[in-house]
Amino acid sequence: MKCNFACYRNEKGFTFLELMVVVVILGILATYVAPKFMGRTDDARSVKAKVDIASIETSLRMYRLDNGQYPTTEQGLLALIEKPSTDPIPSNWSEKGYLEKKKIPKDPWGKEYIYLSPGVHDEYDVISHGADGASGGEGKNKDINSWELE
Repeated sequence: MKCNFACYRNEKGFTFLELMVVVVILGILATYVAPKFMGRTDDARSVKAKVDIASIETSLRMYRLDNGQYPTTEQGLLALIEKPSTDPIPSNWSEKGYLEKKKIPKDPWGKEYIYLSPGVHDEYDVISHGADGASGGEGKNKDINSWELE
């Protein structure tokens, strides 16, 4: 039996034209959708830093409830995972520590959070200097501070 054009009409599959239409539609969608997600990394890092600082603040308050004061600047945030051996030595330090993972988080840019007690703005200050690691800045370089959290 000789097959002509009619034999191939019932075969399933996409034509080249149909595939090109799909590719063009995907390209148009990507043009409008991709920019909305690009650049959101900096926003996500800022939110992560705020969440970390809020968690550190909760741990600091628990430390104070147990010991009557916050760790000193010299004792630092390390006092939340290891009992300080410098004065003032906490009298009721929790053997479980005060941070969940027994680890002091780094800010989303890989730097240490800055801890001051007494702080300049409050009883203590916890600070991330943002992407550039320097005080001040705008956008992704903006400082994230405990006293400015919402």
